[in-house]
Amino acid sequence: MSAAPNPSQSPSPGPDHGADWAISVTGLTKVFQGRRVVDDFDMQVPRGSIYGFIGPNGSGKTTTIRMMCGLLTPDGGEGACLGFDIQRQQAQIKSRVGYMTQRFSLYEDLTIRENLDFFARMYGVPQRHQRVREALDELGLTGRAGQLAGTLSGGWKQRLALAACLIHDPQLLLLDEPTAGVDPKARRDFWAEIRVLARRGVTVLVSTHYMDEAVQCDYIAYIAYGRKLIAGRSADIPHMIGLTTWRVTGGDLSALEADLAQQPAAEQVARFGAVLHVSGRDGPALEALAAARQGHNGQRWSLKETELEESFIYLMASGTDNFQPSGAV
Repeated sequence: MSAAPNPSQSPSPGPDHGADWAISVTGLTKVFQGRRVVDDFDMQVPRGSIYGFIGPNGSGKTTTIRMMCGLLTPDGGEGACLGFDIQRQQAQIKSRVGYMTQRFSLYEDLTIRENLDFFARMYGVPQRHQRVREALDELGLTGRAGQLAGTLSGGWKQRLALAACLIHDPQLLLLDEPTAGVDPKARRDFWAEIRVLARRGVTVLVSTHYMDEAVQCDYIAYIAYGRKLIAGRSADIPHMIGLTTWRVTGGDLSALEADLAQQPAAEQVARFGAVLHVSGRDGPALEALAAARQGHNGQRWSLKETELEESFIYLMASGTDNFQPSGAV
């Protein structure tokens, strides 16, 4: 098996960006009402990977994903999705993509089986009835096949929505905030299904602003207000940012938090319950600060590995809102 491609590698010119990539785009731009909601976006997504698009609400995640997959025409840029040109071959792309929106969008007055049969007919799935039976079995829906979709709980609706997305055996799956509003067990079960799909070679794009979604992804791109701030393997993101982080426990953390806001070495102070995570890019300066405060008010400073949570808090603070009026605070 060949080594996984490096997402930071520059794409080759032209719409054919290589067989290793499910998606390869350069310079994607989208303008709404004079605003660049997506600004000169480059991305390469390895086949069979789970790629997370992380960022605050309104940052352009969904718009970017839809452009990359031929669901929305960009105002600028070029690229290929599943080997098809995103500007000229959108119909071919759409037939190979499954799209699961955040809001449940199936027919609530139809049963589970009827919903799946409808989508199978819409996609022209051969041997439709057999494929519906398989979809019911694969997602554990057989016992509820006759239940009206509108009477399902959030977790079962999510499972039905996923089954509908997969009814035509897509090569690429788009998930827009896929586990919003469901319980922890349903979230775990959902991601177990996604992992199975990825092992079968399905490429998965996930749009989210939740950390527990991000940690499920093989690769991550952080988007803030239409601009890509960073992209790479999930495990590499903290190292790419270059933060050093210290964990602080002990008494009077509120006073310490306020004091650290005045310390240049402590670029970021994040409260996690009874613990502070203090981060900065100047490791030696932060180490000196930790040594000076060690033991004060019974506080204990210990060096920890910077994780995705600290990294994304830092990135979110550094993003500039391109929808904010000029001069606004």
